Amino acid sequence: MLISPAYAQAAGGGAAGGGLLEMLLPLALIMLIFYFLLIRPQQKRMKEHRALIEAIRRGDTVVTSGGLIGKVTKVADDELQVEVADGMRVRVVRGTIAEVRGKSEPADS
Repeated sequence: MLISPAYAQAAGGGAAGGGLLEMLLPLALIMLIFYFLLIRPQQKRMKEHRALIEAIRRGDTVVTSGGLIGKVTKVADDELQVEVADGMRVRVVRGTIAEVRGKSEPADS
């Protein structure tokens, strides 16, 4: 009994470029889905939050990310002075404002 060695041969004449395209297409589709479902909405929320923070005026009721609720009494470049109780004022960095609850007319300076 004689056992002959078996050699692998390429089946068909498939081009290597077609295999690469078949591998990259699903990856590109996944990246596109991530962009439209995750990245784009997050960028939109960040843009709206940035506009909200820039529009804060004296007299607005704000909520900080720490949970303090108060009325804005003074607006500076990077910080706000917020009155959280009668006579109790705290300085807050603009970036820590989570939401603006009530808008009011700007008070005269």
